[in-house]
Amino acid sequence: MKYAFYLGCTIPTEQYHYELSVREVFPHLGIDLEEIEGYSCCGVSIKGYSVVEWLYLAARNLALVEDMGLDMLPICNGCYNSFIEAKHFLDTKPEVKDKVNEHLKIEGLEYKGTCEVRHILEVLKNDVDIEELKSKLTTSLEGLKIATHYGCHALRPDELNENIDSEDPQIMEDILRVLGASSEYYPEKLDCCGSSLIAFDHEAAFKLTGAKVQALQKRGYDALTTVCPFCQKMYDNKQEAIKRIIGDEETQLPTFYLTQLIGIALGLDEEALGLNLNMTPVDEIIERLE
Repeated sequence: MKYAFYLGCTIPTEQYHYELSVREVFPHLGIDLEEIEGYSCCGVSIKGYSVVEWLYLAARNLALVEDMGLDMLPICNGCYNSFIEAKHFLDTKPEVKDKVNEHLKIEGLEYKGTCEVRHILEVLKNDVDIEELKSKLTTSLEGLKIATHYGCHALRPDELNENIDSEDPQIMEDILRVLGASSEYYPEKLDCCGSSLIAFDHEAAFKLTGAKVQALQKRGYDALTTVCPFCQKMYDNKQEAIKRIIGDEETQLPTFYLTQLIGIALGLDEEALGLNLNMTPVDEIIERLE
């Protein structure tokens, strides 16, 4: 399989370890990634200010991918959500699509609606041969109890994303079990990470994040795994700030990208997976596996 690889803004500027781990792991899974020359912001950051400008930015990237003859793989939940919503909007409102295409003509582009937008979990579920993956594993995650965090934009709106169950998603759990870890349901599984609150009330946002970390600690989880750069920022980068806000120095949980865990199980180089860039104590987990 080959996909047009869309990184968005946050990953190449802040969450390098997500990009590193995807680029390192995907060739081992039989998935090729092709760069999108000239890609730009997905538009999600201005959606609340101008719908037309959001649609233009989203359509511009989709048009670039259509010219490549591939489907798009954005590995950011926010970008993914922006593209599937924009695509639905453009595909169901031809008068809006015509207006956006008038602007795209300046660059010689046209949005036709021919490419699909795939979520990373959808790709891992549908395009990876599980038996082949098992045969390549060198390190078992047996003995680890790992909680999954999907992120809001991977699951909603559910009518536009039929490939991931919005009420009881299991793709990440299934992958973790293949890697040897245990991953069970917990009541806070679908709770928001708090990222969307940061700009308005950072204290409330950190309390929301901290409450989930504390709940996972009480439930005996060894680590948390995500597939969203914004969720990872909250659970990995912000744990020191969370400790100060909630006044509990014991609030701490190693947090990985799912692709990093797959890479560990494949025996790939730790630095190549960006594990040196995680800010939570992931070394404790790696040492246990060794």
